Amino acid sequence: MAWVMLVIAGLFEVGWSIGLKYTEGFTRVVPTVLTLVALSASMVLLSLSVRTLPIGTAYAVWVGIGALGAAVLGIVLFHEPVTLARVFFLALLLVAIIGLKITSGVGQ
Repeated sequence: MAWVMLVIAGLFEVGWSIGLKYTEGFTRVVPTVLTLVALSASMVLLSLSVRTLPIGTAYAVWVGIGALGAAVLGIVLFHEPVTLARVFFLALLLVAIIGLKITSGVGQ
């Protein structure tokens, strides 16, 4: 269950990081509220997952999911550049996230 919470926390991290773009410096009410809700949910779920998972592994996976998701959505939503190198390193990030899960030995 800790891994499920951690993945959901990572998805909420993607939500709040992308939401920052829509808040326009926290000047728009609805995007700001949604961003803060996603941030809170992300933190709560991360804190619950580290009851079982090692903090180093959980934090690295959480950040990795957030970074990967924000980069992919940046490409899709904001037309950020797509280069072979960028795709390669995003793929490496995905491999690292999966590798941390496989090698953690916790909750398997």
